[in-house]
Amino acid sequence: MINKRLLIKNLLAHNDESSFYDKKRQLNLHTKEGKAKFLKHICALSNSNPSNNSYIVVGVEDQDNEITGDDFFDDSRIQNLVNAFLENPPKIQYENVPFPNLPKDKVVGLVTIKPKSKTSFFKKNIHTVLVNTVFVRRGSNSIPTEEKIPYSKQNIETVISIENNSRNSIAYTLDGVIDFVNNRHKDIPSKYKVFKELFVICWSGISKKVREKTFFSRVDIELINEQVKLFYSAQDDVSIEYDENTFTITEYVQLGLNDKTSYYPLERQKISFFDNGYYKIETEMIFEPPQYNRKVLFHVYNSTLTLLTKLQKSQEFTDREELDLENIPSTLMICFLNGFVDAKQKLIEAKSLLKEHKNYVVYDHFKEVMRVLRKVKYGGNNIR
Repeated sequence: MINKRLLIKNLLAHNDESSFYDKKRQLNLHTKEGKAKFLKHICALSNSNPSNNSYIVVGVEDQDNEITGDDFFDDSRIQNLVNAFLENPPKIQYENVPFPNLPKDKVVGLVTIKPKSKTSFFKKNIHTVLVNTVFVRRGSNSIPTEEKIPYSKQNIETVISIENNSRNSIAYTLDGVIDFVNNRHKDIPSKYKVFKELFVICWSGISKKVREKTFFSRVDIELINEQVKLFYSAQDDVSIEYDENTFTITEYVQLGLNDKTSYYPLERQKISFFDNGYYKIETEMIFEPPQYNRKVLFHVYNSTLTLLTKLQKSQEFTDREELDLENIPSTLMICFLNGFVDAKQKLIEAKSLLKEHKNYVVYDHFKEVMRVLRKVKYGGNNIR
């Protein structure tokens, strides 16, 4: 198995981006422009490396390779995005890789683009990229081309060498468990479980019982062997179940209006381990959004937009309005899921205002809501 943290270090050791890897400060899939840029790089790297894996490292400064990290990102939705816009799409995998020097809520994203023989191109317009456009890599740039792309094997030896030098060891695994339990989560109860005498999952969280069911909050779950976060959330609650062969995470979201919230199951993720040294992740969307009276929601929606206007104008808030600010993201999500189609765009447009607000919880709630909305939009299964 490949230690993903070590793989990232070995990729960055090349310093300059190349025809088989790219690096980004952050991933922005909230806008059409951000999606277009990401898809352009996927298309170019795939076409330039039909015989080996290609990589994109997210959360790294471009100039000096400083590892600054990015937010935890759910990988199962990105494949759906690639499939929606690219013809002959490559199989891709997004993994969240923790680093010791980063805060617990920050990771480095690793996008792996699997090799394939057919040329990828855009089958739909997005932002400034037109249908039928083909991209390739020229050094560190992704550029459009109208030339026929020859089948290349130029990077096979280099990529294989990097991957072989990133293989896991008992020392890396033990160090990972000790670091997870004793350093990164010394203030929260932690557990670990060994599967098939080979795989180690560590998890931490604060447990609580609601109607005889145990939930965990402030949850961090990591597959230690590959240094990959399987789940992270500072807000949402999850239930955890496991046996000798499987580890199942069911994510819940608390939704409601006027401080009256209930738990709604969002997604179930099941990791199955096999005797031959492989594992499989299956993801099932199980979310049924709460439905509210249209007239009540219309009033709530307008009140929320009024709050955003006051925030934009830097006006003073009452104590009650300060509390309502924290609920803006979840309120707009409820409105969107109940047919207020503009609510999601209003939330996206408010990102900078919420991020700059003195109460950091407001922006944390924004990030959690956007994560849930991505899952709802690109719902489906992801098996690897």
